[in-house]
Amino acid sequence: MTATDWTTDVEGTGQYADVNGINLYYEVHGTGRPLILLHGGLGAGEMFGPVLPQLAEHHQVVAVDLQGHGRTADIDRPLDLQFMADDIAALIDHLDLARPDLVGYSLGGGVALRAAVKYPDKIRRLVAASAHVRSDAIYPEMRAQQGQVGAAAAEFMKDTPMYQLYQRVAPRPEDFPRLLDKIGELMAQDFDLTEDVRGLRVPTLIMAADADMAPPSHYVEVFKLLDGGLRDGGWMNEGRPKGGHALAILPGLTHYSIFSSPLFAAATVAFLDDQPS
Repeated sequence: MTATDWTTDVEGTGQYADVNGINLYYEVHGTGRPLILLHGGLGAGEMFGPVLPQLAEHHQVVAVDLQGHGRTADIDRPLDLQFMADDIAALIDHLDLARPDLVGYSLGGGVALRAAVKYPDKIRRLVAASAHVRSDAIYPEMRAQQGQVGAAAAEFMKDTPMYQLYQRVAPRPEDFPRLLDKIGELMAQDFDLTEDVRGLRVPTLIMAADADMAPPSHYVEVFKLLDGGLRDGGWMNEGRPKGGHALAILPGLTHYSIFSSPLFAAATVAFLDDQPS
């Protein structure tokens, strides 16, 4: 995969929003009910290029570049998921969006989860894809790899789509090593959102690949926190989770392919559109 794969032919309008102390870049694609789309770590909105046409067919997709990613320059604060969730809440207010849907993958999924926990009245529905809720949920070898992420790895990443995209669109391409340092510091932190997720009031789709960074059992565990997987659903859906939550384990995919798969877009749209508001 190359960075040119992280582009789209869908016509989008790129703009900046000065919110929460950061000049946040976003692109608008399509029309309809608003959907805020959040990319993964070291990526940008272009990551979703292959599926943007599906998502934008009936939605106004607002694809955001998070702090220090893509066209959003870094600022003097840690790369913290709660800070970025606050950015998204501020963007919702800035754009005067009435309870948009929030869709996030990996890093963006963690941001989306935290935004839904803290700002449930601002969000209609949530899709959290490939976002584990405990730092110890991912495979041990992945935690070891994450511990090696830092500025020193920049030279080895020059052939990756993450590096190539950053060099093409970032306001300060020379900041890539700094971004690696901040991502490494973020991934080294321990966290546990179990109780936050248990109290989640926003109808949520927990999504993962069947060969994701954490085992499928982890996402089933998260679904159980949301009252899912505890009983038969019933002929009239009377046994489904009380909060309107759902689970999707997508076949034949990994953490590194799920965000560009038509299955990701299909499951997202089905969840957002096929249930009562």
